[in-house]
Amino acid sequence: MKVVLSTLNAKYIHTNLAIRYLKAHVEPEFPVELVEYTIKDPAMNIVTDLYSKQPDIIGFSCYIWNIEETLTVISMLKKVLPNTIIILGGPEVTYDVPYWLNRTDDVDYVVIGEGEETFKQLLTELSNSHNLDTVNGLGYIDPNGKVRIQPQNNKLELKSLTSPFRFEEDRESLSKRVTYIETSRGCPFRCQFCLSSIEVGVRYFDREKIKEDIRYLMENGAKVIKFVDRTFNISRSYAMEMFQFLIDEHKPGTVFQFEITADIMRPEVIEFLNREAPKGLFRFEIGVQSTNDETNELVMRKQNFQKLTRTVSMVKDGGKIDQHLDLIAGLPKEDYQTFRQTFNDVFALRPEELQLGFLKLLRGTGLRISADEHKYTFMDHAPYEMLENNVLSFSDIIRIKQVEDVLEKYWNDHRMDNTIEYLVKECFNTPFDFFQSFGTYWEARGWSKIGHQLEDLFKRLQQFLLSLSLPNYDIALSLMKYDYLLNQRYKPRKPWWKEALIKEDRSKIYKRTIENPMLFGESFSKLQLNEKELYKHTLVETLPFDVHSFIHSGSVEWQPTYLLAHFEPSSGQSNIYFSSIS
Repeated sequence: MKVVLSTLNAKYIHTNLAIRYLKAHVEPEFPVELVEYTIKDPAMNIVTDLYSKQPDIIGFSCYIWNIEETLTVISMLKKVLPNTIIILGGPEVTYDVPYWLNRTDDVDYVVIGEGEETFKQLLTELSNSHNLDTVNGLGYIDPNGKVRIQPQNNKLELKSLTSPFRFEEDRESLSKRVTYIETSRGCPFRCQFCLSSIEVGVRYFDREKIKEDIRYLMENGAKVIKFVDRTFNISRSYAMEMFQFLIDEHKPGTVFQFEITADIMRPEVIEFLNREAPKGLFRFEIGVQSTNDETNELVMRKQNFQKLTRTVSMVKDGGKIDQHLDLIAGLPKEDYQTFRQTFNDVFALRPEELQLGFLKLLRGTGLRISADEHKYTFMDHAPYEMLENNVLSFSDIIRIKQVEDVLEKYWNDHRMDNTIEYLVKECFNTPFDFFQSFGTYWEARGWSKIGHQLEDLFKRLQQFLLSLSLPNYDIALSLMKYDYLLNQRYKPRKPWWKEALIKEDRSKIYKRTIENPMLFGESFSKLQLNEKELYKHTLVETLPFDVHSFIHSGSVEWQPTYLLAHFEPSSGQSNIYFSSIS
């Protein structure tokens, strides 16, 4: 039999761990070819490629982000390869097997839950006696047209599984793609919106094998290694052992990402990381979801926000680890105003990235089962995103999506941190109010439907601020100029603002700078720039107040100031220098 395992990833840089575990488990008895695509690839291209392989069996790994595109591909495949057996597996098809088998005639089998042993048993029967009764964890339609579901019998012994990382065909792409690794399966928590709540208990892989895999991945160029454990730090001793191992044996340029439960992380663990971890080696993803106690209790989510705040703050103060915090809009009992409070609570922690997501009523979860209780309406097909419930209207959802749009562009991308910090603290009642007001303005002008260059983002924020007639507009505009120049790698041909200095005035400043290099301070004078370098690699602008003093002290001193940005040609970095105008 020729067996192909495939999936449609969300992006090219992603890799699928599940199909690699299946391949590792069934080989060498059943040779398997892995082929991955993305949900952006045209279905005809995918079908053409799979057809060229002439497989006897194709297995697809299915998730909410790819199920509809996968079904489209399968429908076309069955027309041109009618005798090819199609097998589905993965979390999206595990929890409502009859639905998927009845929805389409193109699927022959559904693998339920952990697939390694089921897939091997199925291949064995398909190649021999076809006695499917012996295959645990399988769903199919029998010859009488009835759905047969044979549940999983026993959980796998994870420590015995073969490594999924030693395939020669993967080595070349390790440096270009995200490598996913799991050291455990299961989750100790019972959050009713999450599929992980269905599997009770946590099981671990062999620690030494995991370490050997990580060594192999690093030696072969892996740059981003993401742990998919639902709660990496549920065992403090285990997390500490792995942190120490990664600190001791990491290779420069490698980044490790973890999903962390922040409120159970002990201060001494954070102190250890702040002291020992190289900057940029680790990245934490922390699911906050809601700070509303009533909501968390209802969805069976245990969370101590005070302790979570302590952890996030200690990590941020350490300056070693970037943090990505998640929120979910649309949870039960959280209306627009209480979600606004959740947003402000979490934004106050100033995470490097704040992701605002919307509740998805996933098949198999407790919240989907009790959806009627909270009057949820949601999408019929994946990703099953909620549209409204009894406390959050669709109009509210639309407004929060406006927040999400500008949050991503103006906070998570960190293009103008000083500007945004000033606006959310001094110009609006709360951070949420800024993002909501700007997001509504953004949507009204149709900007959500078009692309944006960096200069466009500054121009559009300026247009929004002008529409408000802010009394402190000059401060915000000056900070925008500072942020723009600070984040430029090369001297811009033409700034997005109307320059205050005419050519003759700029020449006079450069002449004074050549005569007195200390005009812009000692650090600038050490550059020893000549006249040609000044004109070619610097930009001068006037500001109405001392931005340098404001950045460091937060106080506004209305003293006209020269700002000089130097763009270092060899390093592609910019540095900003200031001088009072006398």
